[in-house]
Amino acid sequence: MDSPNDKPNPDRPRIVILGAGAVGGYIGGNLARAGHDVILVDPWAQHVDHMRRHGLRLEGTSAEECFTTPVRALHLGELHGLWREKRIDIGIILLKSYDTPWAAMMLRDLLAPGGFVVTMQNAINEPAIADVVGWPRTVGGIANKIVVELVAPGHVRRSIKKGGGGFEVFRIGEVHGRITPRIQRLKDMLADIDSAKVITNLWGERWSKVVQNAMSNAVSAACGLPTKTYIEEPLTRRLSIRIAGEAADIGQRLGYQLEAINGQEPSLWIEAWRAAGGQTSDTGALQRAEAILLDLASRMVSTARPSMGQDIVKGRRTEIDYLNGMIARQAADHGLQAPANAALTRVVQAIEQGRTTPGLDAVRAI
Repeated sequence: MDSPNDKPNPDRPRIVILGAGAVGGYIGGNLARAGHDVILVDPWAQHVDHMRRHGLRLEGTSAEECFTTPVRALHLGELHGLWREKRIDIGIILLKSYDTPWAAMMLRDLLAPGGFVVTMQNAINEPAIADVVGWPRTVGGIANKIVVELVAPGHVRRSIKKGGGGFEVFRIGEVHGRITPRIQRLKDMLADIDSAKVITNLWGERWSKVVQNAMSNAVSAACGLPTKTYIEEPLTRRLSIRIAGEAADIGQRLGYQLEAINGQEPSLWIEAWRAAGGQTSDTGALQRAEAILLDLASRMVSTARPSMGQDIVKGRRTEIDYLNGMIARQAADHGLQAPANAALTRVVQAIEQGRTTPGLDAVRAI
Protein backbone atom coordinates (compact mmCIF):
# COMPACT_ATOMS: atom_id res chain seq x y z
CA MET A 1 0.00 0.00 0.00
CA ASP A 2 1.42 3.38 -0.97
CA SER A 3 2.15 5.67 1.95
CA PRO A 4 1.35 9.39 1.92
CA ASN A 5 4.58 9.99 3.85
CA ASP A 6 7.07 8.46 1.42
CA LYS A 7 8.28 11.90 0.26
CA PRO A 8 9.59 14.10 3.08
CA ASN A 9 7.94 17.49 3.50
CA PRO A 10 10.38 20.11 4.82
CA ASP A 11 7.52 22.00 6.50
CA ARG A 12 6.56 19.11 8.78
CA PRO A 13 8.66 17.65 11.58
CA ARG A 14 9.82 14.13 10.86
CA ILE A 15 8.58 11.73 13.52
CA VAL A 16 9.97 8.23 13.97
CA ILE A 17 8.20 5.83 16.32
CA LEU A 18 10.57 3.06 17.34
CA GLY A 19 8.25 0.32 18.54
CA ALA A 20 5.04 0.24 16.52
CA GLY A 21 3.18 -2.24 18.68
CA ALA A 22 0.05 -1.42 20.65
CA VAL A 23 0.66 2.16 21.84
CA GLY A 24 3.17 2.99 19.10
CA GLY A 25 0.87 1.69 16.38
CA TYR A 26 -2.11 3.54 17.84
CA ILE A 27 -0.27 6.86 18.01
CA GLY A 28 1.49 6.38 14.69
CA GLY A 29 -1.62 5.34 12.83
CA ASN A 30 -3.53 8.36 14.05
CA LEU A 31 -0.66 10.72 13.24
CA ALA A 32 -0.30 9.23 9.75
CA ARG A 33 -4.01 9.59 9.09
CA ALA A 34 -3.77 13.26 10.13
CA GLY A 35 -1.04 13.83 7.54
CA HIS A 36 2.05 14.00 9.73
CA ASP A 37 5.46 12.85 8.44
CA VAL A 38 5.64 9.75 10.60
CA ILE A 39 7.62 6.53 10.14
CA LEU A 40 6.85 3.38 12.12
CA VAL A 41 9.79 1.08 12.92
CA ASP A 42 9.32 -2.32 14.53
CA PRO A 43 11.31 -5.53 15.08
CA TRP A 44 8.34 -7.82 14.24
CA ALA A 45 8.87 -8.51 10.55
CA GLN A 46 5.37 -9.87 9.89
CA HIS A 47 3.81 -6.78 11.41
CA VAL A 48 5.93 -4.44 9.27
CA ASP A 49 5.22 -6.41 6.09
CA HIS A 50 1.48 -6.36 6.77
CA MET A 51 1.48 -2.59 7.32
CA ARG A 52 3.37 -2.09 4.07
CA ARG A 53 0.96 -4.17 2.02
CA HIS A 54 -2.34 -3.43 3.70
CA GLY A 55 -1.88 -0.38 5.93
CA LEU A 56 -2.52 -0.21 9.67
CA ARG A 57 -5.96 -1.08 10.99
CA LEU A 58 -7.08 0.73 14.14
CA GLU A 59 -10.15 -0.33 16.07
CA GLY A 60 -11.81 1.48 18.98
CA THR A 61 -15.07 1.70 20.89
CA SER A 62 -16.78 4.03 18.40
CA ALA A 63 -17.27 3.95 14.62
CA GLU A 64 -15.05 6.97 13.97
CA GLU A 65 -12.14 5.23 15.71
CA CYS A 66 -12.27 2.24 13.35
CA PHE A 67 -10.31 2.74 10.14
CA THR A 68 -7.37 1.51 8.08
CA THR A 69 -4.70 4.00 7.08
CA PRO A 70 -1.59 3.73 4.91
CA VAL A 71 1.63 4.15 6.88
CA ARG A 72 5.32 4.14 6.12
CA ALA A 73 6.76 1.15 8.00
CA LEU A 74 10.38 0.02 8.29
CA HIS A 75 12.04 -3.11 9.56
CA LEU A 76 14.43 -2.44 12.41
CA GLY A 77 17.45 -3.08 10.19
CA GLU A 78 16.25 -0.47 7.72
CA LEU A 79 16.25 2.38 10.22
CA HIS A 80 19.82 3.39 9.41
CA GLY A 81 18.73 3.95 5.81
CA LEU A 82 17.16 7.20 6.99
CA TRP A 83 20.70 8.58 7.11
CA ARG A 84 20.24 9.38 3.40
CA GLU A 85 17.02 11.26 4.08
CA LYS A 86 15.73 14.10 6.21
CA ARG A 87 16.90 13.86 9.82
CA ILE A 88 14.55 12.95 12.67
CA ASP A 89 12.96 15.84 14.58
CA ILE A 90 11.06 13.71 17.09
CA GLY A 91 11.98 10.14 17.99
CA ILE A 92 9.44 8.33 20.15
CA ILE A 93 10.54 5.12 21.88
CA LEU A 94 7.71 2.68 22.57
CA LEU A 95 9.62 -0.57 22.97
CA LYS A 96 9.92 -2.50 26.23
CA SER A 97 11.95 -0.81 28.97
CA TYR A 98 14.79 -3.33 28.67
CA ASP A 99 15.24 -2.29 25.00
CA THR A 100 15.64 1.42 25.80
CA PRO A 101 19.46 1.87 25.66
CA TRP A 102 19.95 0.33 22.22
CA ALA A 103 16.85 2.06 20.87
CA ALA A 104 18.20 5.44 21.97
CA MET A 105 21.54 4.58 20.38
CA MET A 106 19.87 3.81 17.05
CA LEU A 107 18.09 7.15 17.06
CA ARG A 108 20.96 9.31 18.33
CA ASP A 109 22.94 9.75 15.11
CA LEU A 110 19.79 10.26 13.03
CA LEU A 111 18.52 13.23 15.04
CA ALA A 112 18.29 16.64 13.37
CA PRO A 113 19.84 19.66 15.09
CA GLY A 114 17.29 20.41 17.77
CA GLY A 115 15.81 16.92 17.47
CA PHE A 116 14.86 15.05 20.62
CA VAL A 117 13.81 11.65 21.92
CA VAL A 118 10.57 11.02 23.83
CA THR A 119 9.89 8.02 26.02
CA MET A 120 6.23 7.09 26.26
CA GLN A 121 7.00 3.70 27.79
CA ASN A 122 6.12 2.23 31.13
CA ALA A 123 8.66 2.66 33.95
CA ILE A 124 11.23 5.45 34.36
CA ASN A 125 13.44 5.35 31.27
CA GLU A 126 14.47 8.99 30.88
CA PRO A 127 17.88 8.42 32.57
CA ALA A 128 18.70 5.54 30.20
CA ILE A 129 17.88 7.71 27.18
CA ALA A 130 19.79 10.71 28.54
CA ASP A 131 22.85 8.49 29.02
CA VAL A 132 22.87 8.09 25.22
CA VAL A 133 21.49 11.32 23.71
CA GLY A 134 22.00 13.75 26.61
CA TRP A 135 19.50 15.38 28.94
CA PRO A 136 18.75 18.35 26.62
CA ARG A 137 17.49 15.89 23.99
CA THR A 138 15.40 13.83 26.40
CA VAL A 139 11.65 14.36 26.91
CA GLY A 140 9.22 12.44 29.10
CA GLY A 141 5.77 11.30 28.02
CA ILE A 142 2.99 9.25 29.54
CA ALA A 143 0.15 7.39 27.81
CA ASN A 144 -2.32 7.01 30.66
CA LYS A 145 -5.13 4.43 30.68
CA ILE A 146 -5.02 4.00 26.93
CA VAL A 147 -5.78 0.21 27.00
CA VAL A 148 -4.58 -0.87 23.56
CA GLU A 149 -3.40 -4.21 22.21
CA LEU A 150 -1.68 -5.38 19.05
CA VAL A 151 -4.08 -8.23 18.34
CA ALA A 152 -2.60 -9.28 14.97
CA PRO A 153 -0.05 -8.00 12.45
CA GLY A 154 -1.23 -4.57 11.33
CA HIS A 155 -4.19 -4.50 13.72
CA VAL A 156 -4.34 -2.43 16.94
CA ARG A 157 -7.44 -2.47 19.17
CA ARG A 158 -8.34 0.05 21.87
CA SER A 159 -10.71 -1.27 24.53
CA ILE A 160 -11.65 1.88 26.45
CA LYS A 161 -13.45 5.05 25.42
CA LYS A 162 -11.46 8.09 24.38
CA GLY A 163 -11.29 11.18 26.53
CA GLY A 164 -9.73 9.90 29.74
CA GLY A 165 -12.84 10.10 31.91
CA GLY A 166 -11.68 13.17 33.83
CA PHE A 167 -7.92 12.93 33.22
CA GLU A 168 -5.63 13.59 30.26
CA VAL A 169 -4.54 10.46 28.39
CA PHE A 170 -1.30 11.96 27.00
CA ARG A 171 1.01 13.90 29.33
CA ILE A 172 4.23 15.47 28.05
CA GLY A 173 6.92 17.16 30.12
CA GLU A 174 10.48 18.40 30.14
CA VAL A 175 12.83 16.78 32.63
CA HIS A 176 13.52 20.22 34.15
CA GLY A 177 9.82 21.01 34.51
CA ARG A 178 9.72 24.14 32.37
CA ILE A 179 7.18 24.63 29.57
CA THR A 180 8.92 24.92 26.20
CA PRO A 181 7.71 25.48 22.61
CA ARG A 182 8.71 21.94 21.58
CA ILE A 183 6.60 20.47 24.36
CA GLN A 184 3.63 22.60 23.36
CA ARG A 185 3.92 21.49 19.73
CA LEU A 186 4.14 17.83 20.69
CA LYS A 187 1.15 18.17 23.02
CA ASP A 188 -0.89 19.76 20.22
CA MET A 189 -0.12 16.81 17.92
CA LEU A 190 -1.21 14.30 20.53
CA ALA A 191 -4.30 16.34 21.43
CA ASP A 192 -5.66 15.55 17.96
CA ILE A 193 -5.60 11.87 18.96
CA ASP A 194 -6.97 12.12 22.51
CA SER A 195 -6.91 14.40 25.55
CA ALA A 196 -3.43 15.78 26.28
CA LYS A 197 -1.65 18.26 28.51
CA VAL A 198 1.80 19.63 29.26
CA ILE A 199 3.05 18.69 32.72
CA THR A 200 5.59 20.44 34.93
CA ASN A 201 5.98 17.65 37.49
CA LEU A 202 7.36 14.92 35.23
CA TRP A 203 9.01 12.88 37.99
CA GLY A 204 5.96 12.89 40.23
CA GLU A 205 3.78 11.97 37.27
CA ARG A 206 6.22 9.25 36.29
CA TRP A 207 6.25 7.58 39.72
CA SER A 208 2.45 7.85 39.89
CA LYS A 209 2.24 6.05 36.54
CA VAL A 210 4.65 3.39 37.86
CA VAL A 211 2.26 2.85 40.78
CA GLN A 212 -0.65 2.51 38.37
CA ASN A 213 1.26 0.00 36.25
CA ALA A 214 2.48 -1.91 39.30
CA MET A 215 -1.04 -2.39 40.65
CA SER A 216 -2.48 -3.58 37.33
CA ASN A 217 0.17 -5.03 35.02
CA ALA A 218 1.90 -7.31 37.49
CA VAL A 219 -1.32 -8.49 39.15
CA SER A 220 -2.80 -9.47 35.78
CA ALA A 221 0.45 -11.19 34.79
CA ALA A 222 0.61 -13.18 38.02
CA CYS A 223 -3.01 -14.31 38.21
CA GLY A 224 -3.49 -14.73 34.46
CA LEU A 225 -6.79 -12.83 34.43
CA PRO A 226 -7.94 -9.89 32.27
CA THR A 227 -8.27 -6.54 34.03
CA LYS A 228 -12.04 -6.63 34.49
CA THR A 229 -11.93 -10.16 35.94
CA TYR A 230 -9.05 -9.65 38.37
CA ILE A 231 -10.71 -6.51 39.73
CA GLU A 232 -13.97 -8.37 40.28
CA GLU A 233 -12.11 -11.14 42.16
CA PRO A 234 -11.74 -10.02 45.84
CA LEU A 235 -8.32 -11.63 46.32
CA THR A 236 -6.63 -9.86 43.42
CA ARG A 237 -8.58 -6.63 43.90
CA ARG A 238 -7.21 -6.36 47.45
CA LEU A 239 -3.73 -7.30 46.23
CA SER A 240 -3.88 -4.51 43.65
CA ILE A 241 -4.77 -2.01 46.39
CA ARG A 242 -1.94 -3.23 48.61
CA ILE A 243 0.57 -2.94 45.77
CA ALA A 244 -0.63 0.59 44.98
CA GLY A 245 -0.53 1.85 48.56
CA GLU A 246 2.87 0.39 49.29
CA ALA A 247 4.33 1.81 46.05
CA ALA A 248 2.77 5.24 46.63
CA ASP A 249 4.11 5.32 50.18
CA ILE A 250 7.61 4.48 48.94
CA GLY A 251 7.36 7.21 46.28
CA GLN A 252 6.43 9.82 48.85
CA ARG A 253 9.23 8.71 51.17
CA LEU A 254 11.65 9.11 48.26
CA GLY A 255 10.52 12.70 47.85
CA TYR A 256 8.28 12.49 44.78
CA GLN A 257 5.31 14.84 44.61
CA LEU A 258 2.79 12.25 43.48
CA GLU A 259 -0.14 13.00 41.21
CA ALA A 260 -3.53 11.29 41.11
CA ILE A 261 -3.44 7.50 40.77
CA ASN A 262 -6.43 6.06 38.94
CA GLY A 263 -8.03 9.47 39.40
CA GLN A 264 -7.61 9.49 43.20
CA GLU A 265 -5.23 11.16 45.62
CA PRO A 266 -2.27 8.95 46.62
CA SER A 267 -3.41 9.24 50.25
CA LEU A 268 -6.48 7.11 49.52
CA TRP A 269 -4.40 4.19 48.25
CA ILE A 270 -1.97 4.51 51.16
CA GLU A 271 -4.80 4.54 53.71
CA ALA A 272 -6.50 1.60 52.00
CA TRP A 273 -3.21 -0.36 51.94
CA ARG A 274 -2.68 0.21 55.63
CA ALA A 275 -6.24 -0.86 56.40
CA ALA A 276 -5.90 -3.98 54.23
CA GLY A 277 -2.75 -4.96 56.10
CA GLY A 278 -4.22 -4.28 59.51
CA GLN A 279 -1.78 -1.43 60.17
CA THR A 280 -4.61 0.98 60.99
CA SER A 281 -8.28 0.76 61.81
CA ASP A 282 -10.39 1.00 58.69
CA THR A 283 -11.77 4.48 58.10
CA GLY A 284 -13.62 3.44 54.96
CA ALA A 285 -10.64 4.01 52.67
CA LEU A 286 -10.42 0.33 51.72
CA GLN A 287 -14.08 0.20 50.72
CA ARG A 288 -13.72 3.44 48.73
CA ALA A 289 -10.66 2.11 46.92
CA GLU A 290 -12.46 -1.12 46.07
CA ALA A 291 -15.48 0.82 44.78
CA ILE A 292 -13.22 2.92 42.53
CA LEU A 293 -11.66 -0.17 41.00
CA LEU A 294 -15.02 -1.86 40.52
CA ASP A 295 -16.34 1.24 38.78
CA LEU A 296 -13.31 1.19 36.49
CA ALA A 297 -13.92 -2.47 35.71
CA SER A 298 -17.56 -1.80 34.85
CA ARG A 299 -16.42 0.44 31.98
CA MET A 300 -13.97 -2.05 30.46
CA VAL A 301 -14.47 -4.86 27.98
CA SER A 302 -13.99 -8.32 29.44
CA THR A 303 -10.99 -9.25 27.27
CA ALA A 304 -8.75 -6.22 27.97
CA ARG A 305 -5.38 -7.04 29.55
CA PRO A 306 -2.57 -4.67 30.55
CA SER A 307 0.67 -5.01 28.63
CA MET A 308 2.36 -7.34 31.11
CA GLY A 309 -0.67 -9.59 31.15
CA GLN A 310 -0.44 -9.71 27.35
CA ASP A 311 3.27 -10.57 27.59
CA ILE A 312 2.55 -13.60 29.79
CA VAL A 313 -0.16 -14.85 27.44
CA LYS A 314 2.21 -14.49 24.48
CA GLY A 315 5.20 -16.04 26.28
CA ARG A 316 7.31 -12.88 26.18
CA ARG A 317 9.66 -11.32 28.67
CA THR A 318 7.89 -8.82 30.90
CA GLU A 319 8.88 -5.45 32.38
CA ILE A 320 8.47 -6.68 35.97
CA ASP A 321 12.07 -5.73 36.87
CA TYR A 322 11.40 -2.15 35.73
CA LEU A 323 8.11 -1.73 37.59
CA ASN A 324 7.47 -3.66 40.83
CA GLY A 325 11.08 -4.82 40.91
CA MET A 326 12.30 -1.24 40.55
CA ILE A 327 10.02 -0.13 43.40
CA ALA A 328 11.45 -2.84 45.67
CA ARG A 329 15.05 -1.97 44.72
CA GLN A 330 14.55 1.76 45.22
CA ALA A 331 13.03 1.04 48.61
CA ALA A 332 15.94 -1.19 49.64
CA ASP A 333 18.51 1.36 48.42
CA HIS A 334 17.03 3.88 50.86
CA GLY A 335 16.65 1.54 53.82
CA LEU A 336 12.93 0.97 53.21
CA GLN A 337 10.89 -2.15 52.53
CA ALA A 338 8.33 -2.99 49.86
CA PRO A 339 7.49 -6.62 50.67
CA ALA A 340 4.32 -6.91 48.56
CA ASN A 341 5.97 -5.50 45.44
CA ALA A 342 9.06 -7.66 46.04
CA ALA A 343 6.93 -10.80 46.45
CA LEU A 344 4.86 -10.05 43.35
CA THR A 345 8.08 -9.51 41.40
CA ARG A 346 9.30 -12.96 42.41
CA VAL A 347 6.02 -14.57 41.36
CA VAL A 348 6.06 -12.99 37.89
CA GLN A 349 9.73 -13.90 37.45
CA ALA A 350 8.91 -17.52 38.32
CA ILE A 351 6.11 -17.52 35.74
CA GLU A 352 8.44 -16.04 33.11
CA GLN A 353 10.99 -18.77 33.80
CA GLY A 354 8.42 -21.57 33.68
CA ARG A 355 8.80 -22.48 37.35
CA THR A 356 5.13 -21.84 38.10
CA THR A 357 1.95 -20.98 36.25
CA PRO A 358 -0.28 -17.91 36.52
CA GLY A 359 -3.38 -18.25 38.64
CA LEU A 360 -4.97 -17.25 41.92
CA ASP A 361 -2.86 -19.81 43.77
CA ALA A 362 0.27 -18.02 42.54
CA VAL A 363 -0.66 -14.82 44.40
CA ARG A 364 -2.52 -16.22 47.38
CA ALA A 365 0.51 -16.17 49.68
CA ILE A 366 1.56 -12.56 48.91
